Amino acid sequence: MIDKEMLRKEPEKMRKAIGLRGGDKAVVDKLVELDEDWRKEKGVADELRAERNKLGPRIAEAKKKGEDAGELLKKGEEIAKKLQEIESKEEEFERKRVGLMLIIPNPPHESVPVGAGEDENVGVRKWGEPAKKSTDVEPHYELGTRLGVIDFEKGAKLAGHRFSVLKGWAAKLERALAQYMLKMAESAGYTEFGLPYMVKEDCMVGTGQLPKFRADLYQTEEEELQNQLWLIPTAEVPLVNLHRGDVLEEEKLPLSYCAFTQCFRREAGEYGRDIKGLMRQHQFGKVELVKFAAPEQSYNELEGLTLDAEKVLQGLKIPYRVIELCTGDLGFGASKTYDLEVWIPSQDKYREISSCSNCEAFQARRADIKFRKDGKNEFVHTLNGSGVAVGRALIAVMENHQEKDGIKVPKALQNYMETDWIGFE
Repeated sequence: MIDKEMLRKEPEKMRKAIGLRGGDKAVVDKLVELDEDWRKEKGVADELRAERNKLGPRIAEAKKKGEDAGELLKKGEEIAKKLQEIESKEEEFERKRVGLMLIIPNPPHESVPVGAGEDENVGVRKWGEPAKKSTDVEPHYELGTRLGVIDFEKGAKLAGHRFSVLKGWAAKLERALAQYMLKMAESAGYTEFGLPYMVKEDCMVGTGQLPKFRADLYQTEEEELQNQLWLIPTAEVPLVNLHRGDVLEEEKLPLSYCAFTQCFRREAGEYGRDIKGLMRQHQFGKVELVKFAAPEQSYNELEGLTLDAEKVLQGLKIPYRVIELCTGDLGFGASKTYDLEVWIPSQDKYREISSCSNCEAFQARRADIKFRKDGKNEFVHTLNGSGVAVGRALIAVMENHQEKDGIKVPKALQNYMETDWIGFE
């Protein structure tokens, strides 16, 4: 959620920030107008309370003297009625204000390159050189189907389109990748959590998935709305909400958390993209990295978190590049984002496998997460990153390390796979 005081003091700055993201600047105008109307009402309420405060002693004095206080009491009742009407308006104002605030994206950090969309993202660095291209490999979905280790038909039989079943060495490779990534996170100082795959609605609101991405999410159907649960689209949701409503200790920051979970996304807006294979599934495994940091630490922590995700790919010996997203391509809750893109030989292109973001205080305001500094409570900064998406890593390993008669297992995975070679038999 954006800073309410910034909206009041610098509305033009907020309009510009939203414009850079391709957002609707009219929302800011509505909020400013709403806020001005409310402050007028509040001014009236303050005058009424001041009048009521003066009236109290007068009524007491009249009763003490045995005088008729009827008119004064009647005036007090009128003031109370007017105040009650204003207080009911306050509830409606707050509902409208929060509703608008929740749909405004996070303003980009001043260092983020200005651009309208992904074509204007900026390359930061590369690691490794692609050694294979589409003419050198069999696409993972064809290879997996031919060998009977990836079954899209059975996935559809069980759950529908964009679900799959892994078997044999493919299932073992998926598990090995998750184990390896968690071990890398542990060595970098992250604490691992086991988490629910379903959360309450306020958890989704807290991290910015609701109300913006409602159409992309799965939810349970309950008779009572307050009992509805949402399937997590990423472990970021429960990890961040572990501290919803908490005040953290400054000396313990930054906190570094990680978790491997299944993630569930309808991705309604992505229909028609990456239909083939494991690239875009409705259920997929991912190791997520989350940090809670003091504001002055958070951008250094973003660089560190991104390097932590990069080391995972370096250990797998997979070529990748780091891209800084421009203002028009930033995710809803991010102030600054680096995407890691791995080389996918069958597509002859780099594809995103991890997104590392600093959300600053955007999520903390929504989830009320603070830390104590110099005797005062301040909103903490939250960061998140995939460390990395397991399904896409599986594709990258199958294709980048593919030979004519098998797959060379990267050294980082050999202990988990209990072999250095997967033969095509």
